[in-house]
Amino acid sequence: MNSYFKHFTGSTIFAVLALGVAFVLGWQTSGSLAVGLATLFTALMLGILETSLSFDNAVVNARILITMTPFWRKMYLYVGMIISVFGMRIFFPLVIVWVVSSLPFSEVLTMTLQNPQRFQDILVEQHVMIAGFGGAFLWMVFAKFFFDAEKSTHWVPWLEPVMSRVGRIDSFPVVVTLIATYAFYSVMHEPHQVDFLVAAVFGIALYLLVAGLGSVMGSEKLAVGGTAGLGSFLYLEVQDASFSFDGVIGAFAITNNLLIIALGLGIGAFFVRSMTIKLVDDKTLGAFCYLEHGAFWAIGALSLIMYLGAIDVKIPEVMAGTVGLLFIAMSVMASIRHNRKVSRES
Repeated sequence: MNSYFKHFTGSTIFAVLALGVAFVLGWQTSGSLAVGLATLFTALMLGILETSLSFDNAVVNARILITMTPFWRKMYLYVGMIISVFGMRIFFPLVIVWVVSSLPFSEVLTMTLQNPQRFQDILVEQHVMIAGFGGAFLWMVFAKFFFDAEKSTHWVPWLEPVMSRVGRIDSFPVVVTLIATYAFYSVMHEPHQVDFLVAAVFGIALYLLVAGLGSVMGSEKLAVGGTAGLGSFLYLEVQDASFSFDGVIGAFAITNNLLIIALGLGIGAFFVRSMTIKLVDDKTLGAFCYLEHGAFWAIGALSLIMYLGAIDVKIPEVMAGTVGLLFIAMSVMASIRHNRKVSRES
């Protein structure tokens, strides 16, 4: 219980406040207590889905967070939370619709209240670009982990060692991502091809820029005044954004009220951040040697699902999240078997 309060107090307080706001919004808009409760339930359901389907995100982020100071961990939890909820769940969808619709920003804001269905339709139409950008970024995250010549622990013995050896070619993660991108580009409907390709190139470029910036800030000569932590913080925020793209669009299948989506997904995002901190504090990654591998295979699956969505092969978000959880569960069980084997031998 003490562990829960230590790591999840902020998340719980935010969830209570967010659900209260959702209830008031539904009640004031309709004047009906039943509608208020239904709106509260919608936000709660979105929060539960976001939390349960984002455990791989927590594991991957914990890997970076281990290297950060307590100050930057708090920055990630609280300042990063503001960016996640208001930036990715509210501001970013507004900007997308504003850019592609050529409407004044004030009209886009009005549209979210007066004609949310139109707002949803415009946003969903941009799914190909969003899938290209977010998918390419996550392909890079996946490939960088497995095509790493210094990686010595392998979960899948017949595959991961080979990937690690190929990783002696430093640029191979970029090559893998470009090959995957071109494969989907070549079978895509012509009107969307250019949008998809341009978005994917931007996703690769942003990964290289943020990862490179983190390396520069973390170098011995420049790692002063917290710059190393800042580089990792920026990388985590971009990575979180790539994870959240499909979640925001998928949430419109449940409700087209952008504020309720922000509140519900914000609850999930806050709990995922708290889980990340707990994984770091409990040294869970060290206790389960294959947990990271499961998380990164889950990221590879998510990247593939995003690219499949770009060619109109629709995979329900729940199914996509279930695949991720299966990878996590299998890696945990493999880690437990490994620990038992080591214990017997010693």
